[in-house]
Amino acid sequence: MTLTPLITEVVVTFCLAACLLYRYGNWHQHNVLVTIAVLIAWYFSLLIIFVLPLDVSSTVFRQCIQANVHPDYTLLANGSAAPLILCEEPWSFVPENVLPNLWRIVYWTSQFLTWLVLPLMQSYARAGEFTFQGKLKSALVDNTIYYGSYLFICIMLLIYLAVKPGVLLDGQKLKAIASSASNTWGLFLLVLLLGYSLVEVPRTFWNASSRVHTLNHAYFKASKLSADKSESEECLEDVLEAVHSYACCIRPGDPLYGQLETIMHKIPRDLRQGMKRRQRNMEDAMDVPSVKGLIRLHKKLIKALQIYRRCETQWDLLVERIIFLDDVTRNQVSRDHKFKPTFPPSRPNWVNIIYTPTIEWYWRCQMQCYLLRTAAVISAILSAAVVWSEVTFFNKEPVLSIFAQLFNLSKDHYDYFTIEVMSTIIIAYLCYCAYSTVLKIRVLNYYYLAPHHQTDEHSLLFSGMMLCRLTPPLCLNFLGLIHMDSHIIKSHIMETYYTQVMGHMDVVSIISDGFNIYFPMAILAFCFTTYFNIGSRVLSFIGFQQFLDDDEVTTDLIEEGRELVNREKRRRQRCEETAGRRRQYQERFRDSAANSNEGRSIIRENSSRSNLLAAAEPIDSYQSNLEDGPEVNLARIGQPPRGLFDDI
Repeated sequence: MTLTPLITEVVVTFCLAACLLYRYGNWHQHNVLVTIAVLIAWYFSLLIIFVLPLDVSSTVFRQCIQANVHPDYTLLANGSAAPLILCEEPWSFVPENVLPNLWRIVYWTSQFLTWLVLPLMQSYARAGEFTFQGKLKSALVDNTIYYGSYLFICIMLLIYLAVKPGVLLDGQKLKAIASSASNTWGLFLLVLLLGYSLVEVPRTFWNASSRVHTLNHAYFKASKLSADKSESEECLEDVLEAVHSYACCIRPGDPLYGQLETIMHKIPRDLRQGMKRRQRNMEDAMDVPSVKGLIRLHKKLIKALQIYRRCETQWDLLVERIIFLDDVTRNQVSRDHKFKPTFPPSRPNWVNIIYTPTIEWYWRCQMQCYLLRTAAVISAILSAAVVWSEVTFFNKEPVLSIFAQLFNLSKDHYDYFTIEVMSTIIIAYLCYCAYSTVLKIRVLNYYYLAPHHQTDEHSLLFSGMMLCRLTPPLCLNFLGLIHMDSHIIKSHIMETYYTQVMGHMDVVSIISDGFNIYFPMAILAFCFTTYFNIGSRVLSFIGFQQFLDDDEVTTDLIEEGRELVNREKRRRQRCEETAGRRRQYQERFRDSAANSNEGRSIIRENSSRSNLLAAAEPIDSYQSNLEDGPEVNLARIGQPPRGLFDDI
């Protein structure tokens, strides 16, 4: 018995969460409390996913012990009696007192974060007040509707138990009500996400293997994003004009000058300088500046800057992706089988030695499309198995769930390794579908996780909330798919420690026997809706244009996006050419400076030889002018006129 597998997974999961947060977040600029809270939220959510298979295999072992203990006793070497056990201990077995304590810490900490800490931090960061008390009060008010949905479910469950005869409320039942409300909220959202992603994930992989479809989709997104980018710039301009109006009215010494300075510090330096150069009429200035007006302006500025930065980041990443896809399409007809990008990426030398242009061509232009199609086929098989198991997992005799059949087959042979691998694959695929859908939908494009440290604090907090909220119901749903939840299959079996800590919803039978069992069947309806693009067509009909292959508006937006990206590509090429000429000019400048220094050393050597005659014969003025000449010429030639590279 050893804790090595558990400790290894705990450490590896922490490293994975830290690497993901390092990739998307910015530890140097973001608030330390935000970074720590998001790291804990991501870490605990991933820890549930990776440690639950160990709990499942340990539960199978404990079930074996319970079912196969021999009634007689055997004598050990020291003469003591012990039961004869016919079960082999799994290689990753965890002692009984470890997992329950771990699940209590992980589950209740994540629930505390997702329902209290992270929403308050998110609203606190968006608040426009200038004091801690004001920001906290604004955060509580902003979350009234948010908490209201959760409290509404709790109140309805309490009313249901109050009118139900023979039920006495105690601490355990109140805890079950809180868990039931949280899991009901999460399961409702999980079914919506899975109903979309179980169809969209395989289709996305398959479409990604087609360069033409991928490019058209990217051009379509570029056209829509360009409109959002222009709108965000106009909104930010309006807010900056309002800030300038207040700045014209509030001078140093005014009681409101401190609040104005706080607002001004939020504006980036380049935008602040542009605002100073903007000439405005005093007629447009605010008549009577007030604290409430500054609070509203501060909140608008925070939101406008967030949207502006998000759109700028999305635009840069999308343009880079389109240029890369265009390079792949162009290099597919290359005769020398060498990948030639438009903008060569900056890589270490050892990477260029290993990852040669020939290898890159075979990978980008030949192998990648086949790999994507293979991933599409595998994900389609997994999606079909998930949908079938979700529709049939409540049936015990005969067992119709595919995952339950595979689990029972491995369980009969006590193949713990297969059980853990299968559990990890199923949970990982469910998590990928659910979480990728959250990032793809982006909640009306307001929250967005951007790589290369470009994700803002609000999006990081939102992602932490969603992971903490979706992971527990997703894991409970997985245990139901493999028939490890006795209250779903209505059979007395030893359950996982995770289920024991979570508690059962027997106190709320309408949830345990109704919603948790039959609502996942709605995944089938959502899958059909997604497959036939019904939701996209409805959104496109009411004005939210979606990417549809047979739509004329989509074709027009694709052409518009192509023109926008080509224009941006030409602009970047001009910048690259200008930067190249500038580097060449600097190299020539350094060469001329080296040559001039060499000439000066020769002249100084010659002049040093004539120092012996300096007292008797003065140095000729011509030689003095010759000595100073290169310096004058160098200063005249080497110093470029100011403003020459201002366009870079």
